[in-house]
Amino acid sequence: MGMRSRQPKALAFRCYQASHRSLTLILWSLAALVIVANFLLIIHKEDEGIGGHEIRRSIMRELEEVEEEKFRVTPHRSRRNPRAVRRKGEKKPPTIVDEFLDESSAVHDMFFPEEKIDPTNAGNDSMYFYYPGKIWLDTDGKPIQAHGGGVLYDKKSKTYFWYGENKDGKTYKAHSKGADRVDIVGVSCYSSKDLWAWTNEGVVLHGEEKNVTHDLHKSNVLERPKVIYNDRTGKYVMWMHIDDANYTKASVGVAVSDSPTGPFTYLYSKRPHDCESRDMTIFKDDDGKAYLIYSSEDNSELHIGQLTDDYLDVTDVMRRLLIGQHREAPALFKHDGTYYMVTSGCTSWAPNTALAHAATSVMGPWETLGNPCMGGNEIFRSTTFFSQSTFVLPLPGLPGSFIFMADRWNPSDLRDSRYVWLPLTIGGVPDEAADYSFMFPLWSRVSIYWHKRWRLPDGWRDS
Repeated sequence: MGMRSRQPKALAFRCYQASHRSLTLILWSLAALVIVANFLLIIHKEDEGIGGHEIRRSIMRELEEVEEEKFRVTPHRSRRNPRAVRRKGEKKPPTIVDEFLDESSAVHDMFFPEEKIDPTNAGNDSMYFYYPGKIWLDTDGKPIQAHGGGVLYDKKSKTYFWYGENKDGKTYKAHSKGADRVDIVGVSCYSSKDLWAWTNEGVVLHGEEKNVTHDLHKSNVLERPKVIYNDRTGKYVMWMHIDDANYTKASVGVAVSDSPTGPFTYLYSKRPHDCESRDMTIFKDDDGKAYLIYSSEDNSELHIGQLTDDYLDVTDVMRRLLIGQHREAPALFKHDGTYYMVTSGCTSWAPNTALAHAATSVMGPWETLGNPCMGGNEIFRSTTFFSQSTFVLPLPGLPGSFIFMADRWNPSDLRDSRYVWLPLTIGGVPDEAADYSFMFPLWSRVSIYWHKRWRLPDGWRDS
């Protein structure tokens, strides 16, 4: 009995070893297959539609050229009494950003030139060209008032609609320590077929003059309006940041309309998921689901949550993103099944460094890819070309190519804030490695290219 009992155990042990080795071999084989499959997928994506890809590359090559920017700044001269300087020492000279924000500075004038983009009086040498930072006029010859906004393409009318804050009012401070502000005028809407000549459709959501308890009372804050279309209800739904003058309300507001040109009916405000909400945007995915992305927890992190089917509220599901990174001004877009986002740092009206992020699921996790800005110079790249992100607009005829929309804020005169529209492309290796093992998934670089003067290539509207 003893001999019989020992042999089966040895046999069982050998079988276990063999099966363990087989299982290990199978696991390693699967891992190798995953690596090979990913490699072949990358090769396939590179080869797929190579003819169309080469055409697109030739079209976009000019816009992807790195354009350098040089400018001279007059050294700052102290006006302090020499005795005071010897006694207390020289004060730290102002930075370029300080000079940019100082309306009396020559640097400020450099970034807020008097030249205009006038679609009604443009010769062949300037037709359809974008000039970031110049005064952009509508087809009535008046400066466009659509700050912190976004663009909706309406399939029914085959028209682009640009919504944004109308800041055509006096800039002032509500109190000595308050931020520069303009009383709420409302949300303006402009229409265009070519993304260059814009027709003023008027104020589609008006501020409230008399009722001081209303969210849209002129003394409050309305920022970053965005509009999406609900295919199920046939409604145009607007979401926006609603706040009081001290930025303590920290809420979102919702409005709705039957037409892209309004009027929009204001519905209500709330704190989504019972959380603070300041800078925000909304994003409509290919499957018709829509999402709200907003800065929360004193702007220390971003939150994202799905909207209800009618886009009039948020669902209970929420995820926290980029925790502790202090990001705002999110602009979310999608390419080739991957979600991308450009964000800004939190420095009030002062420009700062943009960061690009990516995810395979819109609900995260999100990885940071680095600064997307290309060209200009080090100062330009570290200040997002002296602007702040607001929206990224896809170009239907050029897959992987977008327009990066940003605001160049002028806090001393907010109505004179300018628009910085630049080409954005997806491709290449990102600056920062993702946290995933084996670098899978392999993110592509987000690149925003600086150009003093540029235009969209022919064929951008081809679907």
